[in-house]
Amino acid sequence: MEIPRLHPETIEEVKQRADIFDVISQKVVLRKRGKEYVGLCPFHEEKTPSFSVNPSKQMYYCFGCGAGGNAINFLMEVGKQSFSDVVLDLARRYQVSVKTLEPEARQQLQRQLSLREQLYEILALASSFYQHTLRQPQGQLALEYLQSQRRLTEETIQQFQLGYAPAGWDTLYRYLVEQKGKPVQQVEQAGLIKPRKSGSGYYDRFRDRLIIPIQDLKGRVIGFGGRTLAQEEPKYLNSPETQLFDKGKTLFALDKAHHAITEQDQAVVVEGYFDVIALHAAGITNVVASLGTALSLDQVRQLIRYTESKQIVLNFDADAAGTKAAQRAIGEIADLAYKGQIQLRVLNLADGKDADEFLKEHADAVAKYRQQLLAAPLWLNWQIEQLLIGKDLKQADQFQQVAEQMLELLRKLENSTPSPHYINYCAQLLSQGDSRLTSLHVKNLLAQLKKPKSRSRKKEIQRSHLPFLAASKHSLLEEAEALLLRIYLHYPEYRPTIVASLETRDLIFSLSHHRFLWQQILKIQVLKADLLFKKAPDQLISLLQDRRVKFPQQMAQVAHLFHLDEKHSEDLIRTPLVIRAAVACLEQIACEKRRRYCLEQWLKLEPSTDGQRKQYYCQQLLETDSRLKELEQMRQVSFSDVIETAQ
Repeated sequence: MEIPRLHPETIEEVKQRADIFDVISQKVVLRKRGKEYVGLCPFHEEKTPSFSVNPSKQMYYCFGCGAGGNAINFLMEVGKQSFSDVVLDLARRYQVSVKTLEPEARQQLQRQLSLREQLYEILALASSFYQHTLRQPQGQLALEYLQSQRRLTEETIQQFQLGYAPAGWDTLYRYLVEQKGKPVQQVEQAGLIKPRKSGSGYYDRFRDRLIIPIQDLKGRVIGFGGRTLAQEEPKYLNSPETQLFDKGKTLFALDKAHHAITEQDQAVVVEGYFDVIALHAAGITNVVASLGTALSLDQVRQLIRYTESKQIVLNFDADAAGTKAAQRAIGEIADLAYKGQIQLRVLNLADGKDADEFLKEHADAVAKYRQQLLAAPLWLNWQIEQLLIGKDLKQADQFQQVAEQMLELLRKLENSTPSPHYINYCAQLLSQGDSRLTSLHVKNLLAQLKKPKSRSRKKEIQRSHLPFLAASKHSLLEEAEALLLRIYLHYPEYRPTIVASLETRDLIFSLSHHRFLWQQILKIQVLKADLLFKKAPDQLISLLQDRRVKFPQQMAQVAHLFHLDEKHSEDLIRTPLVIRAAVACLEQIACEKRRRYCLEQWLKLEPSTDGQRKQYYCQQLLETDSRLKELEQMRQVSFSDVIETAQ
């Protein structure tokens, strides 16, 4: 359904009310640093925080990847939503009255705004229904299962809102549609009922199953997991993906675990619902579960927002299925692990038990579980150990296979040479306890690792330097134009100086992205002259940010200019000198273009037929050369003065 055009008053009021810290802190863990807040960028992987939020300017910027903007831009990027969708969500959150340019569309808009709320309400009703049914005679077996086999207390059953879906084909359907009057289409959209394959009507998705609600970070039910109490397949059944539920982006119990993850600086991921529930019941609350899928990048990014060390422990079953699940999870996030951007560990509990079984079968189980968490090996150690399972290293072919697989793992490490720890570790395993062979295996591993790495490293160095061999002038121009634009944006008092310097020398911004930004600046200054020149000259950046919606690609190329990091602040210590040097640089490059043109024309002309014109271009070359020398001296003196000032 197309959303009607929003009234500018609504957009402006949303921008005024939406607090950028409030918006971003729900997605990124932010820590105070001076007047700003910093955190790990949600748009790219990084080891140290380069993502900055400035509440006074109501802007964010990442010095790592260049992402930046206001609260609306952030939600558009992080949620891949349209401008209108984000404004509507914020309007609802901050209780802003929504106006549209087409009054007749208001009813349609309100329906769209309320659909998600209605789905939340339907799912909450279904959850209450399942919880109620658990206490009825038809739910007695399910309740006994929770109390006797799972050994859950009443407090835990209520905390996780566990319930029971009755065995009838359409019990929930009749409750929600016939008794509560909910539209059947919305009940279907919530993932609770399915249309019959033959004939008309619907039937319940969950029947005769123990029900585990799945909640979002705010604790709202967005879906369900259902465990069979018979021998029915599948053993566990999840809700389908809906407007509210995306299992690849959802972690079970994250709403209950995220505070503990932050406090303990560690997230534990287990396989099943009841592993999570049992651990939380035992007081180990930094635990979540993926929903029957391999741990995805989206899920990992959610977790590492809550932990400084980015430590994640995979506690999957130690049987073949659990090992396969752990390998699959590592495969999904291997790039982050190899680059050291997450600290990934793998815990296989003693006796091959899952977490729920371990807690039931061991005395002092909680203390033992915590000890094993501390001792969990890093993912690479665990993977190396997995290579040895079922292998006889005394057999030459099996020894060779294991050694090659070890090399394959070591080659993927981010550093050009893996740490001595891993080389020694692999060598010791290959030596099978014979210390005399360890040094020999170390040498062999190093020799094998260096061969491909040295070649690829050479190519990498060549690739990284090639652009600069042919683009030194371009880089100089880029830097000079960027300096002028930064000063213009951040230091309103120098704007007349820059304009006068450019106009006096008849200079323009040569690079297309800088020229685009300059054109937008000039347009805004015409439209908002009274605001920018009298009342609020520092509002220019905010007004430019609004143009990201209309010109996303062009504005992304210049977004880094809207922010000053420490380096650029230092660069601008003596602003007039910087302006002089940058303008000299622009004129120098313009003069060089002029000189090339004059030289080309001079070479084409014959003295016998075009003597006068040839003399003209000769004079132009002499004047241009003289001016180039002046500009080079001016530029060098200005930059020298800046450096001396900084020192």
